[in-house]
Amino acid sequence: MESKKIIQLREVVTRLPELRFKEPLNWTIEEGQQWAIVGPNGAGKTLIADVIQRKFAFKQGEVCYRCEGNSLGWVRSIAFKDIYSLADCRNSYYQQRWHATETDEMPTVAEILEEHTEEKDFLEVLSLFGIEEFLPKKIIYLSSGELRKFLIVRTLLKRPRVLILDNPFIGLDVASRKLLMEMLQHITRLKGVQVVLLLSNPDEIPEMITHVLPVKNRRCLPVYSREEFFKQTDLITDLFPDLESVVLPSSLKEQASHIVTFRMEKVSIRYGNRVILKELDWEVKNGEKWALFGPNGSGKSTLLSLIYADNPQSYANTLYLFDRKRGSGESIWDIKKRIGYVSPEMHLYYMENVSTLRIVGSGFFDSIGLYQKCTEEQQEIALTWMRLLGIEALKERSFLTLSSGEQRLALLARAFVKDPDLIILDEPLHGLDASNKRKAASIIEQYCARPGKTLIYVTHYPHELPSCVDKIFELIKQI
Repeated sequence: MESKKIIQLREVVTRLPELRFKEPLNWTIEEGQQWAIVGPNGAGKTLIADVIQRKFAFKQGEVCYRCEGNSLGWVRSIAFKDIYSLADCRNSYYQQRWHATETDEMPTVAEILEEHTEEKDFLEVLSLFGIEEFLPKKIIYLSSGELRKFLIVRTLLKRPRVLILDNPFIGLDVASRKLLMEMLQHITRLKGVQVVLLLSNPDEIPEMITHVLPVKNRRCLPVYSREEFFKQTDLITDLFPDLESVVLPSSLKEQASHIVTFRMEKVSIRYGNRVILKELDWEVKNGEKWALFGPNGSGKSTLLSLIYADNPQSYANTLYLFDRKRGSGESIWDIKKRIGYVSPEMHLYYMENVSTLRIVGSGFFDSIGLYQKCTEEQQEIALTWMRLLGIEALKERSFLTLSSGEQRLALLARAFVKDPDLIILDEPLHGLDASNKRKAASIIEQYCARPGKTLIYVTHYPHELPSCVDKIFELIKQI
């Protein structure tokens, strides 16, 4: 029986109290098992993954691997926050991806994968997830969905025995989610890899999963087979309850009076030989609510960077913002002060070791990090939005110590603090558990009901669209 144990956690207690579960960790992964660790944001899912990989010093207990010799590479993990390490994004600024001359030193996908090109299944793995077309691209130009695919492929090429994936389906379009599901089934069947999925939504547990470990408030609950877990309706309700409804305070800001929020006329964007957007026309009027759709790599982030004044190619195109032609004398900050924005890409660049309250407060100044001090009034507004989103208790916590879902809630609060006329929400529910998705969706609906608020909502999950959205703009990927 002992030989079937692949990984075993025995009475593990981490040395640092802030990294501890409420009880010693005991858990075993046996040969052939495929696991999902399921629980709400902040429950401890990522903490378990870090313990498995022995990332922390232990006060007591041990983690045992069934492997010979060096265990390096036996367990590999992929999380969305790992993306910034691919191109040292922490040391680059957010707008850098849009400045071609400043990305010359960034590696291409082919260069990063060069060490694996001699492996016999290299092309098979690339084609399995359809990333051959990425090879000549610089890493900084990949969309968040494309980066996620790349991370998975690169990690698989390192041949781990156990692969941990943190919310692997977020940020992927429908076709890519289906491909990932097929890919996981393929590798577990043919390559002998066992997977551990960290999931904030029970609906995302794929059929290939054999066992489920529910987690809540840093406690491991009893283990179930996948089939039995879905019968535990009371447990699922307890893990993801309906949170208390919230009501937004009245806005004290005067209603925006512009006619056209933005208009693009024959907009084209290219980088070298790559055409991202081609002769694009789009007009959004004051108060309209739009969904922006398109597959991974179709240019959604590039388009939004034009609106948010991050992309210098906006000056080479005809673009109007708030009834004013771009480049007619307004500053970037004049534009940004009227826009609230959250996106997966932006999430990667907020890796500041400062308090969560300061991250939220930075929304008043459109800065990454807080470079100006909030007034007492601004700080109270920031706290109000944190309270509405259920994260006020995290105000003094370092942003870096939050779970990815908690970080997303903080960045959502940051987008709303200045009561913007245009709110751009790119995958805003990305990484949130089922309860927080419902709460955030309610807040978005209420905010957009205010007169003079324009919404651009990007998602790969049409069922998540706010009911107020009644217009659709769809991008087609350029060949």
